[in-house]
Amino acid sequence: MLRVGLTGGIGAGKSAVSARLAERGAVVIDSDVLAREVVARGTDGLAEVVRIFGESVLTADGDLDRPALGKIVFGDVDARRKLEAIIHPRVRARAAEIEAAAPAGAIVVHDIPLLVETGQADSFDVLLVVDVPVEVQVERLTAQRGMPDTEAKQRIASQASREDRLAVAGLVVDNSGRLEELDRRVGEVWAELVRRAGHGPDTKR
Repeated sequence: MLRVGLTGGIGAGKSAVSARLAERGAVVIDSDVLAREVVARGTDGLAEVVRIFGESVLTADGDLDRPALGKIVFGDVDARRKLEAIIHPRVRARAAEIEAAAPAGAIVVHDIPLLVETGQADSFDVLLVVDVPVEVQVERLTAQRGMPDTEAKQRIASQASREDRLAVAGLVVDNSGRLEELDRRVGEVWAELVRRAGHGPDTKR
């Protein structure tokens, strides 16, 4: 098994890269998806969130009210750390379960937005960084997600810097161009991952 850590700043396009890797045969474990699962209605994770932050973080239906929780933790380091202490261990445990169930010899890609920030850079055989200039991140967040310019810049600033991610990268995917360029680059990266995994010729390009 080859364990790959995939990360990149908000708006960099990790999802586009992970989807293309999955098409080529990778087992993709998306930590954003798992982060939602571990605080879904009826989980002990959600019960712990409510115990720490109160009933105001629930919707009328008993689901987690993400905007309400976001207002509490955004900009409050202590509150964010409390939330991370609930979510991160559960996400890692679930990711380990999925990885353990992967076929022998699989290329397993862990898609983790805060991989560098949470000190996991040394936890993988290969660290793959999706990279774009900061101005491209801002443009995508404002144009595609409707985020105000100030909020977009705050979100970017709250993450590891571009330089910090590139400093620990084993492989880099430049996602600042057209989709066909991204397809080509992901194809090159996949061929390299296959080579490192010792699978021989790449048959899924």
